[in-house]
Parts: sequence; C-alpha cells; structure tokens
Amino acid sequence: MVFSSNPLSLSVPDPTFDTWLRDSGYLEILDQHSSAPTTTSSTTTSTTTMTATTATATGLFISFFSHILTLLSLFTLNPFSKLATDDFSGQTPSWTRSFFADCRSYSFPSGSDQARLRVNENVKRYARNYASLFILFFACTLYQMPLALIGLISSLALWDIFKFCDVRWAWDRYPVIRQVMVRAVQCVTAVVLICLNVQMALFCALGVSYTVMILHAAFRKLTPAKQPAHQR
Repeated sequence: MVFSSNPLSLSVPDPTFDTWLRDSGYLEILDQHSSAPTTTSSTTTSTTTMTATTATATGLFISFFSHILTLLSLFTLNPFSKLATDDFSGQTPSWTRSFFADCRSYSFPSGSDQARLRVNENVKRYARNYASLFILFFACTLYQMPLALIGLISSLALWDIFKFCDVRWAWDRYPVIRQVMVRAVQCVTAVVLICLNVQMALFCALGVSYTVMILHAAFRKLTPAKQPAHQR
C-alpha cells in the first residue's frame, strides 16, 4: 500500500494524517509518504545552454549538500530514546529476511525527519540484532588484541576468586572487612583493565557497532512490524 498523497486531503490536513499514521502504527506508510518525490510543474524554459548548465550544477550542489547534512544529522540523533528493556526480550528478527533483506529494502533518507523516524523504529525492531553485532565486534577486537583478552579473563577470574573466598570464610559476617576487600578487588580490576587496554577494545567495538547501527537504521526502509504469514 502506497500513499502518494493524502487520501483525506479534503477533510484532514497532512500533519493530522501523518500523526494518525504514526499513532496507529503505520510507520511504513509514513516512511513511503515522506520519501515520495514531490513534482512541480515548470512554467519557464531555459533560453540558453549556459543557464541550463548553471541550473544543473546548482541543483547537484544543493542535492550533495543536503545529503551531507542528512548524514551529519544521523550522529546527532539519540537512537536509544524510545528503546525499552522489552525490546530485548522478544525473538531475534531473521537476519536474512528481516534484518539485511535485499537491496530494495534500503534507500537514502530524504531528510533528517525521515532519518529520525527510521532510526527510532529500526533500533527498537532490531535491538537484539544490534546487540549480537556488538558482541561479535567485541570478540573480533579481543582476538586482534590478545593482551585485552587476557586482561578481561584475568578480571573475571579475580572476581571468581573473591566470590569463592567470600563464601569460604563467610565475609558477610564482617561487613567492614568485606567492604574493604570489595574496594581492593575493584582497584585491582581497574588497574588490570587499564594496563592491558581492555577499555580500548571496548571503545573500538562500541564505535564500530554504533556506526553500523546508525547507518543501517537510517538507510533501512520501514516495513510492517508483522510480516504476513505465507500460506501453504
């Protein structure tokens, strides 16, 4: 279903109709509506080749500049503004049919408003996919940085030793001693993580996964949340 124009334009203004689409969950229609090209009739014709060339160059420059502004606006959005814990509790969307899909499922956002709409909705839909990508990128980063992997494993082992000692000697009966030991283990863990560059591995994984998430969410077209079941 494609709405090239407001079918209720005689009685309902476009902003009200767009609000109804958003509140009713028809975000894919709103996405198609906002990306539909607007056609305008030209009342004058170019009289010289120089004028036509200048107009074409100006149009290309404006289009290029608007695309750059749209790309820059992606990194000013807050993709986690509408994200909730329930978005991680459902099933992971299909990687092939839903997440990646085909090339027809992608398009350059027509503006910052459409980019914001896509980012907010796609981050909610594919939250589990993006989380899996972050784990994958983090694992690849640790593979490329063996010292960071050793530091992470050492930190986990240190806390396991602390837990064993806490149960073995019942430190919960001595709150002061237990608090001192917790602070000491935290300090040792921080030193290990910093000295072995675990924070650098985490920063690299976060940077790459965040960039991939923003670009995928902005370029991925909105589709119905529930795909129609295939009939046998």
